[in-house]
Amino acid sequence: MEERNHENGTAKACRCCGWGPFVVGLVVALILGWSVLPGLMVKEIKQPIEFSHAVHVNDQGQDCASCHFLRADGTFSGAPTTAQCAECHFDLLGEDPREARFISDYVNTGKEIKNAWLVYQKQPDNVFFSHSVHSAENCGKCHSEFAGSPRELCKLCHLDVAGTDTPPVYKENRLSGYSVNTMKMPGCEECHANAKHLAPETRASNACFVCHK
Repeated sequence: MEERNHENGTAKACRCCGWGPFVVGLVVALILGWSVLPGLMVKEIKQPIEFSHAVHVNDQGQDCASCHFLRADGTFSGAPTTAQCAECHFDLLGEDPREARFISDYVNTGKEIKNAWLVYQKQPDNVFFSHSVHSAENCGKCHSEFAGSPRELCKLCHLDVAGTDTPPVYKENRLSGYSVNTMKMPGCEECHANAKHLAPETRASNACFVCHK
């Protein structure tokens, strides 16, 4: 009887020991999958120039629309061209080495800064987004907080960089090739699937073909 009890105890102990490696392996897999792997999937890239929004907005009193604006045809100028920047920076305005490098590398050579700038919210080719439709003028008809402050509206989708002295590091997903800040569909549907926004007077729609071409 004692021998049989000993055998049963040994079998139970072995079964319990078998769970140990499984639990440890599961914990390690979860840590790798949730913490380590996502970091490995992201590639960090610095912007071509260290543009200071703080200097232009806070120190010089420039408005966001000085560089980011709707054209007469309704298209949006998301980033200024070298020629636009050269209207002020055709020569050194101060002693900032970042400005000197921009002038030597882009203004004097004619190289287009707009082509080199990495867009944080760049959308896939099959997505169409109209800035003219999502303007502070349109949204401000119902949302008073946007009527006099386009920046508050822009912050819903874009990084708020107005107070930064250097641009945020661009983070790119190694598999998709897109920025990790690219707007995701759930974010769009917060407005597009909102029952109040689907009212006829807003002319909003949640149909797939509205955004996907």
